[in-house]
Amino acid sequence: MKIVIPGGTGQVGTVLNRALTAAGHDVVVLTRRPTHDRQVRWDGETLGHWATVIDGSDIVINLAGRSVSCRYTAPNLQAMMDSRVHSTQVVGEAIARAARPPRVWLQMSTATVYAHRFDAPNDEATGVIGGGEPGVPDYWAYSVEIARAWERAQEEADTPHTRKVALRSAMVMSPDRGGVFDVLLGLARLGLGGPVAGGGQYVSWIHDRDFVRAVDFLVDRDDLTGPVNLAAPEPLPQRAFMRALRSAWGVPVGLPATRWMAELGAFALRSDTELLLKSRRVVPGRLLDAGFAFEHSRWPEAADDLVQRVRLRRVARRPGSGVPALS
Repeated sequence: MKIVIPGGTGQVGTVLNRALTAAGHDVVVLTRRPTHDRQVRWDGETLGHWATVIDGSDIVINLAGRSVSCRYTAPNLQAMMDSRVHSTQVVGEAIARAARPPRVWLQMSTATVYAHRFDAPNDEATGVIGGGEPGVPDYWAYSVEIARAWERAQEEADTPHTRKVALRSAMVMSPDRGGVFDVLLGLARLGLGGPVAGGGQYVSWIHDRDFVRAVDFLVDRDDLTGPVNLAAPEPLPQRAFMRALRSAWGVPVGLPATRWMAELGAFALRSDTELLLKSRRVVPGRLLDAGFAFEHSRWPEAADDLVQRVRLRRVARRPGSGVPALS
């Protein structure tokens, strides 16, 4: 199949591109800065020659949007909103104008759309959309509005011949450098992977191979449209999440951090505490109901697998190791 991935140069795009190319698909990435012949330049805002690669494609997987790994200043939040909404709108316009539109449009969204809560998990049917929770920073509501506007842009696109699915994804855990797992593992290895602000907030996650398998599953299931949660079925409190990660690497302790310490750490990493403090208790209701079977449903086993892949990759990079690099 011909698969087009707008915004496919980030961590998730790299995971998908690698797996889909290995499976024999013809993958084209739309990016602002192409570096090889399987990448096509676009600006994520206006129609251009890039739209010709969508015409005649089988699948579009739109991942475009400014990274959330930044300080949540007003300009950065606006950039997150604009980059997501504008890119989704222009992808929809390209699909609408295509003589041979793709049969499926998978649109990245986020599990952040759900409320900060501890009492019950959020699935697609009964989950509580965030934005009005008491006692949380005001800008958290804007993060939810970004997610809702992102999904609305896809919903409102006039693409009657293309099935649309919004991927409400949790954090995708892969051993790639620079991804969220790499950052968390780095903290654990330094002895900093303890509870943050008590550690009761839930962490939702999905193993990279289950993410790819879920994408394949959704492509093949013509009966599934609209929002779908891409998250492992067993989210867990942050303290337990980091304990399992420390155990996988062999680090006995992790220093706890108060809320103000988390603020300082996030500032140093040029990130934001919402990523650490919001309780994202998200479960994959529609995937499970449709019969999808996770290979990595529990975090301790998933962490063990990811750590093993990190270690093997390090060995493979040593001169004369004789060990092939693993994805």
